[in-house]
Amino acid sequence: MLNFTVGPVMSSDIVRSIGQEQVPYFRTKEFSEVMLENENLIKEFAGVEKKGRVVFMTCSGTGSMEASVMNLFTSKDKVLIINGGTFGTRLVQLCQIYCIPYTEIIPEFGYDIADDVLNQYDNKGYTGFLVNLDETSTGVLYDINRISKFCKRNNLLLVVDSISSFLCDPFNMQELGADIMITGSQKALACPPGISLIAMSERAVKCIKQNSVRSLYFNLKDALLDGERGQTPFTPAVGILRQINVRLREIKMSGGVESEINRVQEQAYDFRSKIKDLPFKFASHSPANAVTSLFSLTAKAFDIFTILKDEYNIWVCPNGGEMRDKVFRVGHIGNLTVSDNTTLVNAFKDLQKRNII
Repeated sequence: MLNFTVGPVMSSDIVRSIGQEQVPYFRTKEFSEVMLENENLIKEFAGVEKKGRVVFMTCSGTGSMEASVMNLFTSKDKVLIINGGTFGTRLVQLCQIYCIPYTEIIPEFGYDIADDVLNQYDNKGYTGFLVNLDETSTGVLYDINRISKFCKRNNLLLVVDSISSFLCDPFNMQELGADIMITGSQKALACPPGISLIAMSERAVKCIKQNSVRSLYFNLKDALLDGERGQTPFTPAVGILRQINVRLREIKMSGGVESEINRVQEQAYDFRSKIKDLPFKFASHSPANAVTSLFSLTAKAFDIFTILKDEYNIWVCPNGGEMRDKVFRVGHIGNLTVSDNTTLVNAFKDLQKRNII
């Protein structure tokens, strides 16, 4: 199988080898050391300030989105949400569930948010800003520097879902003034799904400790306390956390976060250059490095996904809803190479010869 989805993705041999081992008991000094190293490496790669923290949650990225919203904000807050697709809608739903007043900013499909749109919300009493940095459903990367400037001048708590952009696009929490960064094990970390993590600024940590949360599993005060000794409140996905450890070490030894971002970017640029003569149209005018969203001009997008899977053993990402037959996505994260891009492009060309696309 050749996997061009945006999660789960292809894992390296060393990550897969850990997955073959017996899972050890975790209330030990040895596992605590692994967890503390994981936290320190994530802090380094994400640019988390010295007094910031990282907690590891055994849940999907959506679980950490929910934990962040419910622990950071209350009904006394008022937040802005960029809602440009499926995952922006998820942030809206979370604010609805927890009775957090919000305003949606809805961009044109495939486009970033402009300054004049944000400027309308200056000095309007907002306290927070929530954004999926890479709206994976459309492949749009929002300008985090523009958002950061807006949040700084309005003193907003900035919550960034970086689930599909961490290690793919430049992001430094301290420089941007971001308070929360969320990512997941199954994206550019290229491990199995099951772990998500929340990186927090010192300001976010203080806010979380002050708020009262009616939750057992998603109470981040408990996660922060246990994390001080490299532990978690409940049984974590031990095997995946060990895989994350070897993957973080692998990135560190291969040149660090900048090298990894450059590798993903090269993968994306190479693919986009190779499909110029194929009957596709780019869906995003602000493309993220992690994924390329494509309109299919001559065939149903979902049919392309199905045929590649069934007849070529190649997986791309289908879309759902009204985009199901219009758009499919090609991921550039995980253990992929430019040679793999050529394999996929050759499959597209074969579909052309067969008059399928």
